[in-house]
Amino acid sequence: MRQTRGLTEGAVLSGVFIVMLLLSIFVPFLITILMWFLPLPFIVFAVRHGLKPGFIMFAVTILLSGIIGGVIGLPHALLAGAGGLTAGELIRRQKEALFVLAGSSIAYIGVLVLLYAGSILILDIDPINAMQDVMRQSTQQAESMLGALGQEPSENLEIWEEMINQIGYLGPVLIVFTGVVYGLITQLAAHMVLQRIKVSVEPFPPLREWNFPRSLLWYYLITSIIFFIGTEEGTALYVVMWNLFPLLETAMALQGFTVVFYYCYVKSIHKVFPIILLISGLFLPFVLLLARILGIIDLGFQLKKRLKPDTK
Repeated sequence: MRQTRGLTEGAVLSGVFIVMLLLSIFVPFLITILMWFLPLPFIVFAVRHGLKPGFIMFAVTILLSGIIGGVIGLPHALLAGAGGLTAGELIRRQKEALFVLAGSSIAYIGVLVLLYAGSILILDIDPINAMQDVMRQSTQQAESMLGALGQEPSENLEIWEEMINQIGYLGPVLIVFTGVVYGLITQLAAHMVLQRIKVSVEPFPPLREWNFPRSLLWYYLITSIIFFIGTEEGTALYVVMWNLFPLLETAMALQGFTVVFYYCYVKSIHKVFPIILLISGLFLPFVLLLARILGIIDLGFQLKKRLKPDTK
């Protein structure tokens, strides 16, 4: 009976995945929504039945996706299946939420690297170069429009062109960011679904309790010095710095926001304020700068431990 139920659930969840995949392929605007839910059937099945049956479901969906979705469907199935099974198995083992996030992110990053390499070796298409070409075409169109209006191209367009050229060196950091963000959003969605079907999951700890290792501060300082001194463009060290520096800056900013959340918590300030500040950091560079400064101070001097709650 248990085996029969597992086969039935596997067939149903495989069908759900294929339907979502087809909708995302043939109804393009839906992909921005459905892409975050594609790993959910794999997560649910792995949580309920374990890793070995999950691999069988994975193999079946890979085959069906290749037959039905072709070249477009297969990458989606590989990405969703690998990350979903990893997250589902770790959740089934009652691992901490951050540990689950780390595991699923590594799985997503690994598949993205394989897909990137496959695109170059098999299709002879470099996705990053293709993205640069699209951005350059958009820039040229903007320059043409300005010329038609009798205006000279602004310095902002020149800065934008320089940024486009630098994107070619940022392949690794783009893949890492994509894997982590995809892992985080899909895991949050999975938590809501699993709670609905009465599955116990370890929640994420409050953001105020997140802490990066103090050693990260030294890596950030050393990387900052090398980055601002400058290295020869095109060298291995140049590529490493351009990829490592944004990651460390993001970590410092996130550490700074944990200080803001912790301060609001101990001072009984409504949690809406730090949430608004966090969202504004996505659009206002000076907010991120202040957050990074707070993060550096916190890692260096353990600022959160020095904050005391108000006594009444």
